[in-house]
Amino acid sequence: MGLVEWIVRLVLSPGVFAPVIFPGLLTALAVLLIVIWAERKIAARVQMRVGPLYVTRHFGGVLQMLADGTRYMFQEFIVPETADKVPYMLAPALALTLAIAPFALIPSAPGFAPVKSPYSLPALLAILASTPLSVLLMGWSSNNKFSIQGAVREAFMTLAYEVPLFLSALSMAILYGSMDLEEIVGRQFLPGALLNPVAAFTFFVAMVMSSGRLPFDIVEGEQEIVAGPYVEYTGIVFGIGMGLAYLKLYALSLLYSLLFLSGWEPLPRALYSVYPGLAGVWLFAKAFTLMLFVVFLRSVYGRYRLDQALRAGWRVYLVLAVVSILLSCLLRVVVNV
Repeated sequence: MGLVEWIVRLVLSPGVFAPVIFPGLLTALAVLLIVIWAERKIAARVQMRVGPLYVTRHFGGVLQMLADGTRYMFQEFIVPETADKVPYMLAPALALTLAIAPFALIPSAPGFAPVKSPYSLPALLAILASTPLSVLLMGWSSNNKFSIQGAVREAFMTLAYEVPLFLSALSMAILYGSMDLEEIVGRQFLPGALLNPVAAFTFFVAMVMSSGRLPFDIVEGEQEIVAGPYVEYTGIVFGIGMGLAYLKLYALSLLYSLLFLSGWEPLPRALYSVYPGLAGVWLFAKAFTLMLFVVFLRSVYGRYRLDQALRAGWRVYLVLAVVSILLSCLLRVVVNV
């Protein structure tokens, strides 16, 4: 076997293709650029503005975010004198690692998962739940009052949304009798959103809270605390901090599509026969459409105050998450889904 053939086989193996190409790192970066552009473009349309335009003007300014990212690359990385320097520099790398790691557990087609595990659902949720720790570290190590205030907000918000998010996902695991994401998709004779709409709604709201999109962009609070935990960061590291929310939104949108929208079904068998990794086209389309809807909310909702978001998380969505578990138990035991 020649070197070229060995490299091609390595790249096309599920352990490399899924986390690096699709749905992993490269696709995630492309999605990040397009979704941020779409968010600005949609908000501009609603507000009767033009939005991004001048970079690739004939294509609606679609490469504006790439130009912004290039500008970040050439900006100086400044470490404040008052910062706790080691955690200040390590926290962004930790955050990026935790943001990419979930893609190693997301199957994109039957039998095509980089890490096959009967507990892929709780493992994926555990990695996503650890991401706020890096944000707390960024805010604390910056030693800036706005950064620390943003970190404290992140801690409060994490407690408010993680429990409903976990419980609504758990309700679907109960309904399907499995914690394996591949098996969950295989057992959906109807989309999970139709079987348990309470869980679908609760998970969606918790997903928006978790990714910090409007109306829950409380951690960054641009008009109040500038950029929260990221205010002292500069250059490409600042860009990484701002992109974390979109990477998390992408991972959660894929998870939502697997749990509630039948994942890769209907399976494009022609593509699957060519290469199983290509069969995730429907999974990607569902997740991307969901992301566009989430960023559209920026145009029609104002931001919640911190106390309003916490009250909604504990008094409304936690109750709905418990109801979703009871509904799944009822369907599982009485109706025998």
